[in-house]
This record gives sequence, C-alpha cells and structure tokens, in this order.
Amino acid sequence: MERQLSASRAATLLGAFDTSPAYRGIAEGFRRLIADGRVPVGTRLPSERDLTTALGVSRTTVTRAYATLVELSYASARQGSGTVATLPASRGHRGDHLLSPADVPGDAIDLTCASSTAPAGVAQAYEAAVAELPTYLSGTGYYPTGLPALREAIARGYEARDLPTSPDQVIVTAGAQAGVAIAVRAVTSTGDRVLVEAPTYPNAIATLQRAGTRLAGVDVDGSGWDVESVVAAIRQVGPRAAYLIPDFHNPTGALAPAEAREQVAAGLRTARTTAIVDESLQALNLDGLEMPPPFAAFSPDTVTVGSASKAFWGGFRIGWVRAPEPRTAAVIASRLSLDLGAPVLEQLALLQLMNNADSVLTERRDALRLSRSAFTDALHRELPEWRVPVPAGGLCLWVELPEAVSSTLTAVAEQHDLLLASGPSFAPEGGFERYLRLPFTQAPDVLRAAVPKLRAAWDQTLTTAALRSPTRTLVA
Repeated sequence: MERQLSASRAATLLGAFDTSPAYRGIAEGFRRLIADGRVPVGTRLPSERDLTTALGVSRTTVTRAYATLVELSYASARQGSGTVATLPASRGHRGDHLLSPADVPGDAIDLTCASSTAPAGVAQAYEAAVAELPTYLSGTGYYPTGLPALREAIARGYEARDLPTSPDQVIVTAGAQAGVAIAVRAVTSTGDRVLVEAPTYPNAIATLQRAGTRLAGVDVDGSGWDVESVVAAIRQVGPRAAYLIPDFHNPTGALAPAEAREQVAAGLRTARTTAIVDESLQALNLDGLEMPPPFAAFSPDTVTVGSASKAFWGGFRIGWVRAPEPRTAAVIASRLSLDLGAPVLEQLALLQLMNNADSVLTERRDALRLSRSAFTDALHRELPEWRVPVPAGGLCLWVELPEAVSSTLTAVAEQHDLLLASGPSFAPEGGFERYLRLPFTQAPDVLRAAVPKLRAAWDQTLTTAALRSPTRTLVA
C-alpha cells in the first residue's frame, strides 16, 4: 500500500520556507506537514534529485533536510524505498479513538461532545408516539429495516434533494455509528483497505478498525478536499471502500462542492471503490449555502449513512442507511448480523418531529448560529494567536494552535475544569497535535465562560517545562 508524494506537490505544500539555513526550513516544513497529518505516515517522500529541482536548492540541502527529519523521527530511510514519513512515539496519539463520555466534575465545561440538547417539541413527540404505540403491541416489535412510515419519510427527504430513493432502499439503524458498522460489513472484508479523510470522526475510525480494515488517510482541511491528492490516494492505495464526510465535515466543517464530488466519484469508479458517505451533519447548513447534490448522485454505488442525532437529538439513537438497490440485500444481511432493529417508540417519536422538520431545523440552526458567533467572537478576542476558521455549517470549530501541543493542552485543561478533545483523537494515522476540535453546541453563555478557562490552560501549557525544549521534542 505504497503512497508517494510528488516533488511538485511537496513544493506546493511546503510553500515559502525559512532559508537561514534552507535545509532546516525544509525539514521543519516537512515536520509540520507530517505532524499535522497532511503528509500521511507511510508516504514515500520525493527523491532527493526531484525535490532539488522542484525547490531550486542544492542536492546537499535536500540531503541534510532529510537527514534532519530522520534524526527527529519524522522520517525513516529505507534501503530501496527512499525516505518515508513516520511519527515519533507519542502519548498524544490515542490507540483507541472512541471519545468516551466523561464524568463532568462540579462546574466543569465539557467540550468533547458535538451534540445539542433536545429541541422544543421532543416531549410532545414522545407523547404522540406513546399514544400510537398500542397499534404495534400486537406484533413482535421487531422491524429490522425500520418502521415503514419512517422509511418512507426518510426516502422523501432524499427525493427532495433530487436523489430518487425507494423506501426499500432505506434501513433504519440505532444511530449513524451503527449505520457505518453495517455499511462496512456489507462492502468490506477483514484486511481490506479503506480510505478515510485525515482528520475524521473518531468513532468512525474505531468502527472501521474493529471491522478489521486497514486505514489510509488523505488530507482534508477547512477548505475541503484536495481533489488531486484524493484521486491520487485512491489510485495508489486501491481501497475497497472510502469513508467520506462531504457535508460539513467532522471536524473541519468543510463542504465539498459539486465539482469535487464529481471528480472524486470518477476516481472511485475507476478503482472500483465503494463510497460510504456519512451525511450526519448535512441538514446543519447555518449560512444558507446552496447545497450541492448528494454524493450518491455522482456515485450511484454509494452507501449513504444518515442520522437524527445531530439535526434532532442524540437521545433518539436513530440513524439510517440508504443502499443502492444492488447492495440492499447485503446491507440487510449485515444489519441482521448486528441486531434486529431500532426501538419502535423512538422511531415513532422521530417520525413526529420529521413531519415538522422545517420548523425544528430552523430553530436548531438559529440556536447554533448564535452559539457559533458567541464562541468565535470570544476566541478571537481572548486567543488572537489561535487560527479559528468559521465553518458555514456543522457543529464544530477546527482550531489551529500556534504550537503542536494539543494533547498537553487537553491534559492541562482538566485542571481548569475544562474537558477537550485533542487533535490526535481525529487522526487515522497519527498527527494533528497542532489542532483542537471545539464544538459550538452549548448555550452562548456556557461557551463564553469556557474561553477564559481555555486562555488559562493555554498560558499554563506554554510554561510547561517540557514544551520549552528544542523543536525535535515536539510531539506529533
């Protein structure tokens, strides 16, 4: 599964680098790219000769830069394989990517969970569901593909987005994570390669790994996919499946435009790779952007996963899979190998809300916009040295720190009654110590109160003795 970084792409990623001396500037540029996950672990770096030409420097300069990377453990020199990107051993890269629920002490603020409280109308939806429940009590209660009425409602949602869908293509699941697990089992086998964005959703990383697949990351940032890199990775890796989040990506918030979807879909077709697309955040378009067509409109073989947790409420634990007709039987069989269906009462309650979805989602988006504005304003004011892009949708900020110390900051923040999810939690292959995911799902006053805690934790992090050591000790 060899991946290679071309010299021209390396020059673009490095951009302007410190030339005093040049070898150190090149080494530092590569170190950051590898630590941030933009050059995935295992990628073969350009040959010294090619990089010399692309950067317009001497061969000696490139040789010394690569030797420095090897010394810092950000590369290894392999006989016959050239120089390959690696990462130093680090406690910051968690072996288990699941974000475990935390017991929040006292008045601590928990910023590890990107979910909102229930919208207005949930209690009434449950009341209506309970009133309807007796209709179903004469049966077994098992609906492995979901209640027909809910599947019809979900299919209508796809139809409204110009993606023709039959209710028979919809399988209701116990949340999006269960949907991903079902999809992975349906389209892959143990040992298959799966392409994932880097960074990506931690629980999906865990689900894919526990299905026995081998992950290969491809760079994504707040501006979205670098299509050339994604298509090159598909060609080089030859994955059986690709897990993608094109709609308000978690954690970066990026929205893939229609042209990018079309090009990536073409690359997947050529490689005979099946896309597993997570649309959990698709409905959270906060800035009123014109949404591109669903990815499945460009790639008909796509298995699409949706969820009520982000748009409505996590307590429903209801998600769904939209399978292309040739794969429906395999997806249903995969579902039956995991469980026999989602709870009837929750399906009925969700159906009540979905029948009033426009009103519920308008309220949800309005609240998120207020929280996003309050949080970003406070962060820009109190932590101006942080880079805080404002996404057009979704639930999170993907903040870039001035130093690669995300794991240390996360540990220090607990001392200030603040729970954070470090960048490495979102790394399928390591890195992202320069990043931090900050959800804006809580009330504006809570998020404003979190910022002074962040400031205090950041200041303490910068004074930690271990972080004042030379550059070579910076963790990945």
